[in-house]
Amino acid sequence: MKSKYPFILVHGIMIKDYKFLKAFCRIEHVLREAGYPTFTSLTDAFGTIEYNAEVLKHQIEVIMKEYNVDKVNLIAHSKGGLDCKYMIQHLNMEDHVASLTTLCTPHLGSEIATNILKLPKPIIKLMEFSLNTTYKIFGDHKPDCLTVAKQLVKKQHIEDETIHFSNKVYCQSYSTTMDKSSDDFVMGIPLKFSVHFEKDTSDGLVSKHSTKFGHYKGDAIDDSISHTEIVDFMVKKSKKEKIYAFYLDLCDELTERGF
Repeated sequence: MKSKYPFILVHGIMIKDYKFLKAFCRIEHVLREAGYPTFTSLTDAFGTIEYNAEVLKHQIEVIMKEYNVDKVNLIAHSKGGLDCKYMIQHLNMEDHVASLTTLCTPHLGSEIATNILKLPKPIIKLMEFSLNTTYKIFGDHKPDCLTVAKQLVKKQHIEDETIHFSNKVYCQSYSTTMDKSSDDFVMGIPLKFSVHFEKDTSDGLVSKHSTKFGHYKGDAIDDSISHTEIVDFMVKKSKKEKIYAFYLDLCDELTERGF
């Protein structure tokens, strides 16, 4: 094993491993080819923070037993970072996580989620039924998109959440910046809403300010990269190698740190 501990890629909302669809597309494969034992989380796409934290904890326990180690490294995208933080802080897992790296995680919440909850109740109810039903078909065990939206509501401030376990878990964070709507048609429309509401640069869904947690390292890639592109979803060929290089460099860095 190239690193001291295995890596788990923890996905956010709306995406997950399902049959031939992969939450992180080829990233897990790229890291495994480089010698890093890598897994993708088994969490629900629309699971609550509390539910996903329990699922992740169980998966970590299985992986630790398989590799005969007492810790893992977590690389979490979007809401996956919130699932990880809750698990570490509230499920007695601070001794079993060597490092937590969050990518485009809305630590301060999302204005888009906040404004979705302002829609008329009939529309919200229809969206809730449609999404929960759809994601049950796609393998979610306990989808609860309404609660998830409430958990992503914009926060005015946040305490330094690394204090509780900073001596045990190395925490760092990255953002990405999407320059213009035409750079990624998937995030094109959300970008306009995000920039309008946040009054800040954005990856299409999350403002840069909201992504800062632990040791903030800035943008993961010096290019226009959207919230979904950083997990290799619908990425132009010209950007793919940069994205793979980022994850490889990240794992190399954490390995050099003894993780």
